[in-house]
Amino acid sequence: MRTSPTVGTAVFALALALALAGCGARGPKGPTREAVTASLQQEANSLKQDGEKLDPVLRVKATWTVEGLDISERPNDPDKPWAGTIRFSIKSETRDTDGKVVTDEFKKRFDYVYTTSVNRWIFQMPPE
Repeated sequence: MRTSPTVGTAVFALALALALAGCGARGPKGPTREAVTASLQQEANSLKQDGEKLDPVLRVKATWTVEGLDISERPNDPDKPWAGTIRFSIKSETRDTDGKVVTDEFKKRFDYVYTTSVNRWIFQMPPE
């Protein structure tokens, strides 16, 4: 029984593809530090914008300043390869009925985990 050369070539190509797949040829490793940093910066800008939107009737003005972004790798978790923290310094100014301005300053942090299944940062509730 003779086989045609195209059948032999197809079998060889299939065997080679299976061998390469089993030898550790992997797909993309995941997002780079630069990519997740840019994404976390966008999240920080969104939080800042939302935090500074206050009802003028309340007579409160808030200024959110990003103090820093901290990003760390999580090498043993392929679905959540990055953890991130956004640190803010927040200054609120309240005008009382006498016209005096009361200023309050405090720090706020938001913890996130980058999830590759949805390709975005997911907010993490702080431990109690």
